[in-house]
Amino acid sequence: MNRHAYLFFLIVVLLAAPLTAQNGQNTRPLPDALQKQLQEKIVAEQKETLHPITAEELLALKRVYAPAVSPDGKWVMYGVNTPDIENNRGNSDLYLVSLDGSVRKQLTTSPAADFGGVWSPDGKSIAFLSTRDGAPQIYVIALSGGEARKITDIEGGVSNLSWSPDGAHFAFTSDVKLDETIAEKYPDYDKAKVRIYDHIPVRHWDEWNDEKYRHLFVLPADGRGEARDLMEGERFETPLKPFGGAEQIAWSPDGKEIAYVSKKGPDYASSTNSEIYIVSIADGSTRNITEGMPGFDRDPLYSPDGRWIAFHSMARAGHEADRNRLMLYDREGGVVTELSKTLDQWVGATVWGPESAQLYFASEDGATVQVYRMDLDGDWEILTGGVYNHDAGLDITPDGETLVYGRRNFNAPTELYAQKAEKDARPVPLTGENAAKLSTLTPVRIEERWIPSTDGKKVQTWVVYPPDFDPEKKYPMITYCQGGPQATVSQFFSFAWNFMLMASEGYVVVAPNRRGLPGFGQEWNDAISQDWGGMPMQDILAATDALLAEPYIDRDHVTAIGASAGGYAVFWLAGNHEGRFSSFVSHCGVFNLESMYGATEELWFTNWENGGPYWDADARPNYDKHSPHRYAQNWDTPILIITGEYDFRVPYTQSLEAYTVAQVKGIPSKLIVYPDENHWVLHPQEQMIWFKEFFDFIGTHRKQ
Repeated sequence: MNRHAYLFFLIVVLLAAPLTAQNGQNTRPLPDALQKQLQEKIVAEQKETLHPITAEELLALKRVYAPAVSPDGKWVMYGVNTPDIENNRGNSDLYLVSLDGSVRKQLTTSPAADFGGVWSPDGKSIAFLSTRDGAPQIYVIALSGGEARKITDIEGGVSNLSWSPDGAHFAFTSDVKLDETIAEKYPDYDKAKVRIYDHIPVRHWDEWNDEKYRHLFVLPADGRGEARDLMEGERFETPLKPFGGAEQIAWSPDGKEIAYVSKKGPDYASSTNSEIYIVSIADGSTRNITEGMPGFDRDPLYSPDGRWIAFHSMARAGHEADRNRLMLYDREGGVVTELSKTLDQWVGATVWGPESAQLYFASEDGATVQVYRMDLDGDWEILTGGVYNHDAGLDITPDGETLVYGRRNFNAPTELYAQKAEKDARPVPLTGENAAKLSTLTPVRIEERWIPSTDGKKVQTWVVYPPDFDPEKKYPMITYCQGGPQATVSQFFSFAWNFMLMASEGYVVVAPNRRGLPGFGQEWNDAISQDWGGMPMQDILAATDALLAEPYIDRDHVTAIGASAGGYAVFWLAGNHEGRFSSFVSHCGVFNLESMYGATEELWFTNWENGGPYWDADARPNYDKHSPHRYAQNWDTPILIITGEYDFRVPYTQSLEAYTVAQVKGIPSKLIVYPDENHWVLHPQEQMIWFKEFFDFIGTHRKQ
């Protein structure tokens, strides 16, 4: 690590030192005087050579993901995605780093995407997926060197690769054609382009439903023989779309069975009832181990001794944001118990300790994400600390001594760290993929505030200040409205809604954890349901008003921004802000709750959040009170509206409806439509246009 990179590392550590929490949260000391003195010295020394981050520099940063410890505990495999703005794409490769961080090796170098790596049980080779011959196929490469060997050649490709613990098989998923196509049904009209449906959903996330279903397969690891479909004939899929991945498929330690997640009920669009199924490799027989549990059941994980299956579960049917519990299935007695009864927050990525006596997992601790250890009695403790998210991958060495995880905050994207599996042990950096670039950039200052809302309850709020902030000057302000709607404003480093970039453009960023966000107990999280335009909006306005009272805020230059449910908040504020804001930006926002109900795909979401369909008498008042289109008569402020045509969750027509209001009323407004993007903008050049239009719009519009 060069000198500049080392100094950058010190600055980030000090700027993100643990804050003093309030409102009943964990309390840890602020940096002492010596740390502050060192920080000031480093900042002063580097001030001449550092500069604020730009959008181009943000999008050029590498993305580190998916750490996996080798069977001998000496190496960590991980993926790196390197953006290519010129060619409007990214490229993924696999790397190895020694557990002490001293040795780094690039494992794959193909110009195609290489990803999804898994260790062989003996640790001598790695299997991975690659698009080097078109659709993703399985390849195996020896750690001793040589070229990768292709294992599969399956039409349409494969995904979600895993290697059985006995080394005998690969498991993967692939699409299977089970239904008749239009061309097959009407061979005389083979040039016709038609979709015909007789049940919902007809589309999901960013794809129309077709004749194919994603099934689970096994294949001998030597590539010889036929791949066997373990869901043969079933018109169901695994993992759950759109976000489910390999974590929803797990081998038993003896390699004789696989646990997988699927929704096999008749009410796919209106139910969250996913189940965990166990399928025998020998005969394909399948059984359901979560029958009678009506909510989401996901992420099975066998204990190393084979006695247990841990998994995540939500208790309430139809609620995607119920408390994500850690459950334990006893394979001997068939009994399911909850381990996390005393933890009033969500359990995230989980791994077993090697002795099958503890589990380690990531979970929100207020507005950060920390690593926890829990024993089989349900007792738990937090092992990590600081103003970070420890949430980008989690693994443990075979001896149980060392944890490996990805860590990030507002000033730095994910890099990998190793830490003794002990409370408050010192993290050791394993990767520095972006250290050279970040060492040239000025970090931003992060401040935590607890701001009283209109009912007296305190709202945890992040305030992010521009580089070289001077309280004697005036700064424009951005109020960030979180989406989800249930997703904590934690210490994420977004490549879209990036607070470091916004602050580096000269804005003070205010990001409240309004009601309806996890990390602060399930009651706080549940408070948004059937009250979207109620107290959650008052929390946002309270945080806005608290900063507007500061003398360094330019009250004539204040913008509210957000996406999805955050875009909803922007649309709602546009009709109810009482002159606070000079402009708005809504990305894929919900504008009309009634038309949203008729066009979205997962009806369980709108049924839960609004109390039912809009024609239901009990739910009707929620639609009337909370739908932003009901307040369109009050719109009078410039607004930028952005959407993707492949967004089937919040269809682009929501944005078109809102844009029509602004145009008919003669409000300065702009609409940006991305024909090939979904709920997010993912291509580098499209992202660059997004940033340029975003900062141009909010920079142009001030109060007249």
